[in-house]
Amino acid sequence: MSKMNFMNIKIDNVTLKEAIIEIKNLIVYNNNAYVVTPNVDHIVKIEKDKEFKMIYDAADMVLTDGKPLVWISKLYKNPIKEKISGSDLFPRICEMAADNGYKMYFLGATEGVARKAADNLILKYPKLQVVGTYSPPFGYEKDEKEVEKIISLINTEKPEILIVGLGTPKQEKFMYKYRTRIGVPISLGLGASFDFEAGVLRRAPRFMSEHGLEWLYRLCQEPKRMFKRYIIDDMYIIKLIWKYRKIAEDKKETV
Repeated sequence: MSKMNFMNIKIDNVTLKEAIIEIKNLIVYNNNAYVVTPNVDHIVKIEKDKEFKMIYDAADMVLTDGKPLVWISKLYKNPIKEKISGSDLFPRICEMAADNGYKMYFLGATEGVARKAADNLILKYPKLQVVGTYSPPFGYEKDEKEVEKIISLINTEKPEILIVGLGTPKQEKFMYKYRTRIGVPISLGLGASFDFEAGVLRRAPRFMSEHGLEWLYRLCQEPKRMFKRYIIDDMYIIKLIWKYRKIAEDKKETV
């Protein structure tokens, strides 16, 4: 699948339906694939974090998670087809896995949340096989024994699909660093999706989601955790919009 240049990344410009088909294909290929889902926060981090940029460049699929990015693409006159949020993608993957007999493993969230998400999803999709869940302790990434434990837990269960909800950029760095050691056909970093499916966090109402206001809803739910990200750090996106618009215009002039 060809990728489209967008700001400081390349994205797969697909619909949610097309994304599910491609994810199924990647499972069949069985080549340690991983999927990332950029939003405004990711774009800002990529600009400053060379390792994060490298991880994005190597990703097998890059699916746009954020209405503001769709708006920016229209400003660039190269529109992204559809916003594919992790919280929309997650249940659709579970449905596809249930229909095809694929086993899933859930890694991340706080203690018990991934298991609760699995239980709720199995009620929706009775044929779904969630073969394991695990919530790593804080600072797991600096503990070699803990990392080895995580890899062993996943490999023992032999899932076809690994969902990683460790927060950005930890989840992306985990998938990239250990993709060849974890024998999983495809891994997806889906952030707070476990919290949503477990009922720990409520998703924004549809009208807010459709108008790009999910960030405001999350800010109201978790003001202490989200204030710096949304109100301070992510404002850098304004500078980046104009930076990459100018780069695109300069390229057109030289063609």
